[in-house]
Amino acid sequence: MLSAASRPYIDASVPVLREHGLAITRHFYASMFEAHPELRNLFNMGNQASGAQQQSLASAVFAYAANIDNAAALTPVLERIVHKHVSVGITPAHYPIVGRHLLGAIKDVLGDAATPELIAAWDEAYWLLAGELIAAEARLSEKSRAPLGTLRELIVTDVDRETEHVVSYYLRTPEGGSPGEFLPGQYVSVCVTLPDGLQQRRQYSLSDAPEAPHWRITVKREDAGDAKPAGQVSNWLHANVKAGDRLRVGPAYGEFTLPQHDTRALVLLSAGVGITPMVSMVAALAAQGSRREILFAHAGRNGSHVALRRQLAFAKTQLPHLRVATFFETPLPIEREGVDYTFAGRMDLSRLTLPADADYLMCGPSPFMQTQWRALRDAGVPAERMHREVFGPDALDHLL
Repeated sequence: MLSAASRPYIDASVPVLREHGLAITRHFYASMFEAHPELRNLFNMGNQASGAQQQSLASAVFAYAANIDNAAALTPVLERIVHKHVSVGITPAHYPIVGRHLLGAIKDVLGDAATPELIAAWDEAYWLLAGELIAAEARLSEKSRAPLGTLRELIVTDVDRETEHVVSYYLRTPEGGSPGEFLPGQYVSVCVTLPDGLQQRRQYSLSDAPEAPHWRITVKREDAGDAKPAGQVSNWLHANVKAGDRLRVGPAYGEFTLPQHDTRALVLLSAGVGITPMVSMVAALAAQGSRREILFAHAGRNGSHVALRRQLAFAKTQLPHLRVATFFETPLPIEREGVDYTFAGRMDLSRLTLPADADYLMCGPSPFMQTQWRALRDAGVPAERMHREVFGPDALDHLL
């Protein structure tokens, strides 16, 4: 618990962080990478280049300060961060480095306003948070029986082009078996060495059932866009990986999994490549012979952009209470309502008949999930019934 002496300084930091947070985090990353260039192999340098990581950390620091006494809000977010840290290989040795450069950035940016009392308060708050994360990461690593950041070589047994921009990779052990157990909805880290020698890890959801004799990841190639660089790892995978190659892959992690209330209905809401963990979930339910009521709603540009359609169609033959609804922004001329898609336009939950008692799971771009979250909240769905997978640097955005 934060001391009484430090609390007023943390509370007073909220408006300061709102105003100067981005400048602080930019300075933080620049100074840390200059002093420790080896950490470029640990951090997502694509998010660094776009500025998304700096903005996210600024938001995270502000959200932590604003919610420091709100355990109900912080606990699920910290659980998500713990899984991500273990997957990418954050160790206790990294925390002093981060703390030193973060406090240094606060001092440099705020100048005289960064009084010794303010810095002492943030030093205390940082190490309270770091201690929680270090302990939780150790417990998760022990539970998974894998050291932090573990990687192993898996064989790519097949490469399946789903769409123009999405490819599935089937992975087995060198002995030909399944790489191991996982929970539907979880992800793995894939580590590649880029042409400039930089090592980068990215997380990809497993897109098949745990009962399958393989792991499957389904990767969208991220092209360059407005103020957004091309995805380094996704482009490298699409250009270089073929059947028979080896990939370095970590264990399965992630807290975005099927709720344990196996009698409650499920509503799975996805957009774009966010369909991948959802297909894993319905494939697992099909393998288990589930009789749960399931509404699978997916949003895409049109049918040519929807991955894993064959797998979803097969699951539908195995699950008697599965309903599928698709929303296509710009349907192709050959697509007809009620056949290849259900609705034209963006996903609008008011056009669907939602179950009276259900858990809601969401995965897709952040704006998509924010829109669906607000729609469900406005419809009276309790927050504890809404779950979402967050990839990229916006894990704390709903606390702001």
